[in-house]
Amino acid sequence: MKAVILSGGFGTRMRPLTYTTPKPLLPILNKPLIRHIVDQLPEEVDEVILAANYKIDMLREYFEEADIDKKVRVVDEPKPLGTGGAVKNVEEYLDDTFFVINSDIISSIDLKEYLEFYRSKNGVGAISAWDVENPEEFGIFELNDNHRILRFQEKPEPWEAFSNTINAGHYILEPEVLNLIPPGEKVSMEDEIFPLLVEDGLFGYEFDGYWVDCGRPSSFFKATEELLKHRGEENLVGDRSFVQGKVENYSVIGIDCTIGDSVISNSILFDGVEIDDGCVIENSIIGYDVIIEDDVKVVDSIISDNVYLEEGKEFIEKKIKPEGAD
Repeated sequence: MKAVILSGGFGTRMRPLTYTTPKPLLPILNKPLIRHIVDQLPEEVDEVILAANYKIDMLREYFEEADIDKKVRVVDEPKPLGTGGAVKNVEEYLDDTFFVINSDIISSIDLKEYLEFYRSKNGVGAISAWDVENPEEFGIFELNDNHRILRFQEKPEPWEAFSNTINAGHYILEPEVLNLIPPGEKVSMEDEIFPLLVEDGLFGYEFDGYWVDCGRPSSFFKATEELLKHRGEENLVGDRSFVQGKVENYSVIGIDCTIGDSVISNSILFDGVEIDDGCVIENSIIGYDVIIEDDVKVVDSIISDNVYLEEGKEFIEKKIKPEGAD
């Protein structure tokens, strides 16, 4: 069985971090975001197809070196094609029932149970379903008692919404669905294709636990918190890291970091960060191999890779780009 992971896009909302690293490789709990998704795939999936168009050489290099018991194929998307167009672009590799998964979703979904649910139905596809309080920013759908999808609505106003059940970004589809997508064109699976499948049998799979769309810094913090809570932990310190100070409030310290007598609170530090004494790092993301001298304060900020922060400086609500970034 194949799984297509939609890994396109430039990750603009995660800049400046994505100037140097594609969003699928940004670490959550010291593991690339996309690896969380690959590790969730059931054993039946023996090949993963990444539909990508930004820094694909980095993606290829990662999977060439990663210890994964599945074949991983990175396919170039020559121009942005939308979710439907991206899947159509890898059609030659799809000959049976397949998964399609958005690469920026962190969730507790059990994909094996999801597949079993789908196979118990008689249809052409399924969509994972998650309930939210406010559906304004999402596409919603209505289910009957048999979990069959009856209708869709895209980003409704609060008074118009007929449901709080949103599309959670994990699909199971039959190859025949690809016949509805014109080749080489930008097509939205959610807006243009799924409504066409309602008559043929499209089902919604509801699950419990947690669900986070990691498309922006605030949700990166949310995903970190949810995963730490799921593990019964409040913080994580990576291998070969030394921490003299305090690590508080759902923070993650990367691998090979050195933290002096400083306070790290609700922050994410990537690998190789060095922080001297007297620093406060709060509600911030610190990129790879950043060096921070004594008595620096970083609050509500994102610091890109290989940046040097001089002694005594303050960075409040800043986004520090890497050298040479536009």
